[in-house]
Amino acid sequence: MTSLKKIAQQANVSVATVSNVLNNRGRVGVKTKNKILQIAEDLNYSPNRLAKSLKMNKSQTIGVIVEDLSVFNAPEIIDGINSFAEDHGYSILLMNLRMKKKTGMQYPETEICKQEVAPFFRVLLASQVEGVIYIGIHNRDVKGVLPESSIPIVYTYCDTSNPQDLSVNYDDFQASYNATEYLLNNGHKDIGVITGFNDSESTIERLRGFKQALRDHGLNWNDEWQKEGDWTYNSGYSQTKELFNRSRAPKAIFTMNDLMAGGAFKAAVELKLKIPDDIAIIGFDNQEISQYLLPTLTTMNLPLNEIGKQSIDLLIKKINGENIRINKIKLNCTLIRRESV
Repeated sequence: MTSLKKIAQQANVSVATVSNVLNNRGRVGVKTKNKILQIAEDLNYSPNRLAKSLKMNKSQTIGVIVEDLSVFNAPEIIDGINSFAEDHGYSILLMNLRMKKKTGMQYPETEICKQEVAPFFRVLLASQVEGVIYIGIHNRDVKGVLPESSIPIVYTYCDTSNPQDLSVNYDDFQASYNATEYLLNNGHKDIGVITGFNDSESTIERLRGFKQALRDHGLNWNDEWQKEGDWTYNSGYSQTKELFNRSRAPKAIFTMNDLMAGGAFKAAVELKLKIPDDIAIIGFDNQEISQYLLPTLTTMNLPLNEIGKQSIDLLIKKINGENIRINKIKLNCTLIRRESV
């Protein structure tokens, strides 16, 4: 293995300067830095992580526990974590609980997750990870899901009711408010909504944002135009049919995810309604289906990759003893304007 000394000799600098460049610290001129990096690459330099971790008492490794890797949000969050880790000299150890596959439940109970996660958490501790990121299947309170530990933890796509715990999520309320306001600004006043499960925290926050936008525009809420879905395509289809099975139907529908919006599209076709002329439809999540629907679906994009990056950034700051000003970070979603409104 190429040594720092050999790189220093070829670059005609000190070993300390080489170490600073390769560990991205200290102040080194751009020209010298590029020269050192090029020599290190030419010599196929690879740092001895074990020796480094023993010397610094740091493993430079982060544990990532995901409740189910097959759920749509997880891959993009993990990609954000991984890219940030690579840029900052960290590695990740990924543990997939496979909760949806094991339980068949979209909303696995915290107690079940707690039993499943315990052995995985012990493996991470034995691997001397410096901290853990826990990625949920959906936004909910998972307080107590991880065993007590001295290493820092960041929760994402979920949170805990402990105000001291660290979490990074997106703002359901504001995203829903913005989606509804977009409909209102496009002249729609008769707006129906197809929610997820009524006891879902995402549903509660999105419904709160939806109603607040209506109130801020001086509009009253029609209870008959609120239908409970279950986040699936079929529920979007059946609940849209229900919305139009009455004397007065809405002129726009806010579906709280894109799969239900796809079902709403199918119902609209069967009802011989043109989108967006007869009925406007807006979704949520910006899943892949949204760009292939005809017309393409206007929706809210979740900042999943950025959530991953900010999660590991927050964790590393905690590991390094930096002052954390905000324990609970919420990122804004972005409106994707397409053809369905």
